[in-house]
Amino acid sequence: MFLYLRLLKESFVFALHALTNNKLRTLLSLLGVTIGIFSIIAVLAAVDSLDRKITKDLSNLDKNTIYLMRFSFGPSEIPQWKREQFPNVKYDEYVYLKGTLNNTDQVGFQLFVKKESLKYEEKIISDINIVPVSAEFIKIQGLEFDKGRFYNESEANSGKAVIVLGADVSENLFGVEEPIEKKIRLYGQRFSVIGVLKKKGAGLFGDSNDTSVYLPVNFLRRMYGDNNAGMTPVVILKPNKGVDMDAYQAEVASKLRNFRGVKDGEIDNFFINVFSGFTNLIDGIIGQMNVVGWIISGFSLLVGGFGIANIMFVSVKERTNLIGIQKSLGAKNHFILFQFLFESIMLSVFGGLIGLFFVWVISVVLTRMVDFEFVLGIGNVLLGTGLAALIGLISGIIPAITASKLDPVEAIRTGM
Repeated sequence: MFLYLRLLKESFVFALHALTNNKLRTLLSLLGVTIGIFSIIAVLAAVDSLDRKITKDLSNLDKNTIYLMRFSFGPSEIPQWKREQFPNVKYDEYVYLKGTLNNTDQVGFQLFVKKESLKYEEKIISDINIVPVSAEFIKIQGLEFDKGRFYNESEANSGKAVIVLGADVSENLFGVEEPIEKKIRLYGQRFSVIGVLKKKGAGLFGDSNDTSVYLPVNFLRRMYGDNNAGMTPVVILKPNKGVDMDAYQAEVASKLRNFRGVKDGEIDNFFINVFSGFTNLIDGIIGQMNVVGWIISGFSLLVGGFGIANIMFVSVKERTNLIGIQKSLGAKNHFILFQFLFESIMLSVFGGLIGLFFVWVISVVLTRMVDFEFVLGIGNVLLGTGLAALIGLISGIIPAITASKLDPVEAIRTGM
C-alpha cells in the first residue's frame, strides 16, 4: 500500500516539474480545455440559474391551475382563422362556473390590459403593469404583503377605486413616505392605496409583482364594458388538491359548452390551458438549451483534448532519453505510465479550474449588473472538474502507454 502511495507521489512530483519547466507550452495546452470547460459550465450555469428563477417565480402557483380563455398557451391543431373567431370568456361565465363547478378551490377573473402611467401629486411613473383581477386572485397567486391588505369580495364586486401596489411602484411613488390611504391617479380616476406587496425581484418575462398594481376588475368593466378590444379576459380555475384533472377538465368543458350553447359535434370555442402544460413547455426548452450547449461546447473540449494529446506526444519525444535513464535505473513501466498520465490530468484539470474561475467571475459581474441571479452551483463545479480530469485521462493515456513501453537502450540511444 505504502509502495503505491510513494509511486503516486513521485509520479505527481515528476509531472509537476515537467509542467513548470515548460510554462509557455503548458499555457498553450491549457487554452483548449479552459475554453471547453468554460463553454459547457457557462451554459449549464446559465440554464440552471434560469431554471431556479422559473421555479422561484412559479412556486406560489399550483401546477393544476387552469387558464380558461380564447387563446392557447401552446401549439394547436385548430386553424388560426377558426381560433380568431373564438369569443372571449365573459364575466357572466366566471360567475356561472364559480357557482356550479365541483372540486374547485378558487375561481378568479382577470383582464389583460396594456401598461399605464401612475401619478401621485407631481410625480409620474410610466410603463406600469396593470392587473385588474377579482378578489380570489390573492389566494390563487399566493400574494404576500409588506403593508396593508388586498381588497375584499365586496370591494371587488362593486368595483371600488382601491389599489394594491408592487414594492418598486410604491418606492418610486412615495419613497420612505407611508403609502397606505394615499391617493394616486390612474385612468383619470383617484385610487386609494390599501396595500403594498413584498419585494420579489425581477419576473421571468420582465414584469413582476414589484412593477405591477392590482385593482378590482369590475372597476374597468364599469368604465369600459366587456367588449373593449384592448382587454383580454381570462377565467382562472384552481381545482382542489388530488382531483382527477382529466375528469375536471371534462367537467369545465361540458359546463362552458352548455352555457354557450355549443352543439354536439362542434369543437370547443375556448381553450383550457393547464399551467403544468406551460411549465412542461418551459422544461422542454431548457432541456433543449442544455443539449445544444453540450453539443457546441463538446467541440471545444474535443479540440482541447487533441491539444493535450499532441503536447503529451511532444513531451514523450523530448524526454525519451530521460525515460531511458529512468528505466535503466530500475523504474517500472507503471511508474513511467503514471508520470505522464498525471501530467496530462493535471494539465487538463488546471485548465478546467481556470475555466470555472472565469465562469464564477462572469456570474458575479452579471448578477451585480442586471437584476438576475446567476448561480454557479457546486454540482457544476464538480462536473467541470470531473470532465477536465476525464479529458486529461483520455488524452494522455496513449502517450503515457507509449512512454511506458519504450526500450531503455533504444530510448537512451534515440535521445543522444
